[in-house]
This record gives sequence, C-alpha cells and structure tokens, in this order.
Amino acid sequence: MSNSNVYLKTARYGKDLVRLMRVYREPSGVQRCTELTVRLLLEGDIETSYTKADNSVVVTTDTCKNTCNIIAKRSQNVDNIDVFAQEITRHVLNQYKHISSAHVKIIKHKWTRLNVNGKPHPHSFVRDGEDISTTEVDHYRAGDKVTIKSGLDKLLVLKTTGSAFHGFYKDEYTTLPEVWDRIFSTVVNASWTIGPAPASALANIDFPAIHAGVRQITTDTFATDDSASVQATLYLMEQQILAKFPAVNEIYYALPNKHYVGVDMNKFNIDNTGSNMEVYHPQADPSGLITATLARKQPAKL
Repeated sequence: MSNSNVYLKTARYGKDLVRLMRVYREPSGVQRCTELTVRLLLEGDIETSYTKADNSVVVTTDTCKNTCNIIAKRSQNVDNIDVFAQEITRHVLNQYKHISSAHVKIIKHKWTRLNVNGKPHPHSFVRDGEDISTTEVDHYRAGDKVTIKSGLDKLLVLKTTGSAFHGFYKDEYTTLPEVWDRIFSTVVNASWTIGPAPASALANIDFPAIHAGVRQITTDTFATDDSASVQATLYLMEQQILAKFPAVNEIYYALPNKHYVGVDMNKFNIDNTGSNMEVYHPQADPSGLITATLARKQPAKL
C-alpha cells in the first residue's frame, strides 16, 4: 500500500501495569499503605518513531515506569489517586516539551486497617473485599485542560428482600414470571466525570470525599430502596450523586443482575415457592445487564 494513501491517525505509548506500594510512616508510629496499578501513556510529536524509525522522540517506557515510582516517593498524595495522577501528568508535560498530552489510569487496591482487641492496629491491614477505586486522568498541554473519570468497580452486594419485578412488557416470547419479592444482587461498576477544566480549577476538589460519597450513596440506596427494578434503583443512585457533588458532570452505572432462582423441590413434595422459597440456586450466567448515564444539561461549575 502506498504511504500517500494512509496516515497515522493516533499514537500513544507508555508503560502499563506498574505496580507500587507506598507506605507513609507517621511520627506517632501509625503507618498507612496504598497499593496501586498505574498506566502512563504519552501522546505528541512522536509519529516519526512509528513512520521513520526515529527513536530520538521516544521517552522510553522504562522512563515512564521510573516516573511513576519517583513521583510516588516524593508525593504526599498517593492515596488520593485523582491528585496523584495529576502530579504524574503535570511532571510529564513540564519535562517533555514535545509531548502534548499525558494519560494516567490508576487502580487502587483495597487494604483496610485491622482491628485488634477492638482498636485499629497501627501497621496491619486486611483485604476485606475485591472492590477497587479507579481514576483516568487526561491532561492536555493546550489550555492546561484536564478531564478526570473516576470509578468504583467490583463491589459485590446482595439483599434477600426489598426487590420486585412485575408489570413488564409481555409478548409470545415472554416466559419470565412476575415477582413481588426476590433476591437482588449485583456487582457495581460506577464511573463519574469531572471536567474538562483547567488544572487550576480542580485544585480545591475533595476527590476522596467524592469516592467515599459515591460508595455510600450506592450501598445505602441499594439497601433501603424498595426496588421496582434495577433500572429504577440505578437512576435513584445517580440522581443523589449529581445532587450532592456539583463538580461531577455525569455519572454512569453498569449493574449486572445476578440471578438467584428457587430450587424446584416439587418431586420431593416440598414447597419451595412464593413466600416459602428459602433455597436458591445462584446462576453464573446469563445475567441481565442494566446501564445508564445521567448527565447535567450544563457543565458543572468547578
């Protein structure tokens, strides 16, 4: 194919799966730890490394890895992943004039302080769930613009009552019975967007409070809503998040409906139906998948 008929439309490169643990040691003897998985990708005047085998424009991926570790060593904000990601992108744009944008994705793995004899232990932790916090920061040199997409993922929740599903559309393919009481379980995947905005406009946002607030609203609403459907409960969560956090422009949820089906015991003359249903079979698949994004009509004022 002739080169005159093609062009390099996009190009990014960097280091993925940079694993790091940052320990903060307080004078009191209390220690904090944060474990992250980081991706750093660069974009800019790098096309000749692809098209002309010119490595002079390449900031090596090993340098990207070292950058993540060194910024972590110098930073007091590694546990504040939205701010830590911006520290990395800011360094990249200051250091490399031919790089036009830096893109950082961070996964924050869960470590919760252990309680011993009813008291928080100063330096011991437990992995008490697989849910993770995430952030993706896109930082552009032009206008010093930043967009932040943060998230909560892999949060497994279940309630044994307080959920129904009836009145749905029916046709000749419908076999699902209506239910007025059922188990409701899902694995929460939520993400919210802040920006785009100048980096200076993001300086006073309390990102950890938003992460904690989204999680609290999600779990409180899940537990207390007399759910007519996954759709209705999801929308109620999103409404509350936008009402509480003006900096958030939009909020997205993906909620797979993990089905629990009553075990048929009729052959044993045992009633395990309706209000007598007490033994269920957890279905691995298929599962329903309900998603939605709720956005403001006008950009949030930061």
